[in-house]
Amino acid sequence: MGETAIAPPPPDQPPSESFFSKALGVFISPGRTFESIARRPDFLAPLIIMTVSSIVVIEVMLEKIGAGQIIRQSLEISGKASRMTPEQIDQTIQKLAGITAISMRVGAVIGVPIFLLVIAAVGLLITNIIFGASAKFMTCFSEVCYANLVLLISTVLAVVMIFFGDMEQFNPDNFLPTTVGFFLNPRETSKPLYVIASSFDIFRVWFIILASMGLSAATGKKVGTLAIFLTFLAIWVVIVLGHSGIAMLTG
Repeated sequence: MGETAIAPPPPDQPPSESFFSKALGVFISPGRTFESIARRPDFLAPLIIMTVSSIVVIEVMLEKIGAGQIIRQSLEISGKASRMTPEQIDQTIQKLAGITAISMRVGAVIGVPIFLLVIAAVGLLITNIIFGASAKFMTCFSEVCYANLVLLISTVLAVVMIFFGDMEQFNPDNFLPTTVGFFLNPRETSKPLYVIASSFDIFRVWFIILASMGLSAATGKKVGTLAIFLTFLAIWVVIVLGHSGIAMLTG
């Protein structure tokens, strides 16, 4: 009688890590953490955390500064205020304050999920279409959601700036000292230059680097981090230049 072949036992899978260990790992050991996320994708916890942080920033901004002051600053920075009388400015603020507050709150709730869905979709296009990998969208989305946790630092910084910054000079579109544009006067700097200087943010670059690492892990390292990062960077540069061109035409 022949002997019955016994299949070897499957290799032990590493134990599943908690959300907090993965969240901390994004900061201190991103390579290992993204590989762990690729094995067991999950996105709900980081997505909720970052959405709540977005809501907190908007609520603090509306409470401390107010929709009216935000509109006034936007009118002055854009140069529209110089073509309006004080009465017209006040009327515009009164008309738009309620709508602005609502739109800011809605944007806080849906902005983060939409942004991360777009980044994950672009990442999937880069890995699968451009480089021929076979990553899954769920995995890409999970990796991107965890990479986005680095923006928690900018959330804390934003709250500090809102509470302790100069409200008379508050720029709702560029109020963190993490871009060159923050240190430029938007009223005196050409719009194309200001757009470019304000676009390359330290935290955005950090996020793209980590997202590239996560997407590489989602492909099983078949596509390198540098290749994904450079592709993202090229897309980003095109968008920034397009935005700058529009600013030059409308300025």
